[in-house]
Amino acid sequence: MAEPASKDGDYVVVARRYRPRGFDELVGQDHVGRALKNAIDTNRVGHAYLFTGARGVGKTSTARIFAKALNDPSGPTANPDNASDVAQAIDSGEDVDVIEIDGASNRGIDEIRSLRANVGVRPSRSRYKIYIIDEVHMLTGAAFNALLKTLEEPPEHVKFIFCTTDPEKLPITVLSRCQRFDFAPVEVDKITMRLREIVTAEGAKADDLALELIARRAAGSMRDSQSLLEQVLAFSDGELTADQVHTMLGTADDVRLHALAGAMANRDAAESMRQLDAAIDAGVDAGRLAEQLLGYFRDLMAVTVGCDASLMRHTSASLHGELNQLGNAWGLQTVLAVVGLIDQTLVRIRLSVYSRVLLEATLIQICNLPDLQNIANLAAASGAAVRSAGSSAEKKKLTISPRPTPSSPPNPIASVPAPLPNVAVEPVTVASDSPVVTPAPRSAAAPVANAVALSSTSAVALSAASAQSVWLAAIERLEEVRQSLARQIDHAEYLGPDRLRLVFPAEAGLTMRRCDAPDNRSALVDAVSEVVGQRVSLEYHAAPPKAKPVKVESTAPKPTRMQRMREIESNPLVRSCVEAFGAEIVRVDRPK
Repeated sequence: MAEPASKDGDYVVVARRYRPRGFDELVGQDHVGRALKNAIDTNRVGHAYLFTGARGVGKTSTARIFAKALNDPSGPTANPDNASDVAQAIDSGEDVDVIEIDGASNRGIDEIRSLRANVGVRPSRSRYKIYIIDEVHMLTGAAFNALLKTLEEPPEHVKFIFCTTDPEKLPITVLSRCQRFDFAPVEVDKITMRLREIVTAEGAKADDLALELIARRAAGSMRDSQSLLEQVLAFSDGELTADQVHTMLGTADDVRLHALAGAMANRDAAESMRQLDAAIDAGVDAGRLAEQLLGYFRDLMAVTVGCDASLMRHTSASLHGELNQLGNAWGLQTVLAVVGLIDQTLVRIRLSVYSRVLLEATLIQICNLPDLQNIANLAAASGAAVRSAGSSAEKKKLTISPRPTPSSPPNPIASVPAPLPNVAVEPVTVASDSPVVTPAPRSAAAPVANAVALSSTSAVALSAASAQSVWLAAIERLEEVRQSLARQIDHAEYLGPDRLRLVFPAEAGLTMRRCDAPDNRSALVDAVSEVVGQRVSLEYHAAPPKAKPVKVESTAPKPTRMQRMREIESNPLVRSCVEAFGAEIVRVDRPK
């Protein structure tokens, strides 16, 4: 590790002073270092390499280390000697045989023609002449075309290393001629460890939380984290704390973000405005706060769907339990809506000078959002009821009565041929002096009626035969919101005199987690216990996913529309309806 410069006027910034000088010093890019070392050890070094990744993840540093390894005086080695003249010249960017080119400022065809003219010249003192072209995607199309032939068949003493943050802009003809290595964003814990090493080498002190805040703010960029650390160290007088980091960077701490989110969850717009005003008075920028809120709700979304603390990217892992409670109280659908609102606000903030006003309007809008999770639950429960009713209707035999004559009493037809599967018969009300006997359709809410009748008794013994009836009676004792959750449960199973298992559909994982929230679980237990007359414990179980039925396509030709109409018109039941009610066939619906 480098020593800090001490001479006046010779100060070197932290990001350059602590730049990695060997493959083993690369942070977060172990896969790239191992691949390049193996290529050197097995003598499988290619002629062109492409390093891609976000800014500050080590692309150019790796290119320099690779160049030092190839041109080491003792031969290509995975562990170059950093004390050699060649290595020191490469580290300083002054080696005559390692040419670093900025693709943004040398992007024209004339520069590439000059490069092609010099490629044939052998290196002055090293084994290879190595060209490192940074931001290679900035080259013009003509420059790429001029480079293609040389890139495909360069002289044996030439190596190319391209670095870019946007590989999609490179022509496919260039990509196909290079070995590509993708540099991943550096993980927060690895950045924190590296920052701790730098702080120790600088003779300073820092809180773990302060370094974690800097690492999270860097968003996977090691160079950005080192620049932020240097900025905060200059502000902190040798002792770095989390409050100093927030003050210097103009950000809000996790406690303030959580308090603001709690106020919005409580639908308290006035308290949300007060929290925002206090944050801005403390030096937090409104646009920066909106970015932090988006990250906070991203973590809240991850926790709500069941992720553990390791997947929290923007807030402290210690808040996992509180985020879990807030997510269960708010509901996933509402959290998703909040994420969308904040994202739209960020887009508007970047185009406006009234960032605070836009953020305040968004907070008030969030406070007045409807309970989208309950709406989704009610919609799911209604859909389940409709599907249940449709299933019952398919199993029911249909009967119809003809119009009676005055001289004879009504005589209902007891047996009528069943309708065709693609005919939808709807109930018709006919005003007439003579009574018309119509079939009484079975109510889809029959199980609910049974449950109501059961709940009127004082206590019901829990058994395998009564488990489902007890559960249906317990549902009627719940309030409306919890009823919508409970109706999504598939069925109940008897486990013992004081134990009941609630079986959820395989796709209802979120519903099961919401029912497992302390408030909801307590309400379900109380409702079942009231029906049974003793304390009952509940167990949750997810049913295995149902196998999808294999569709067997019929080889018979499908009837034409005219043939279908004739079949329907000739059906006895349809003819009876037409004659009895004076009706006509308006349309034919295909079965769903």
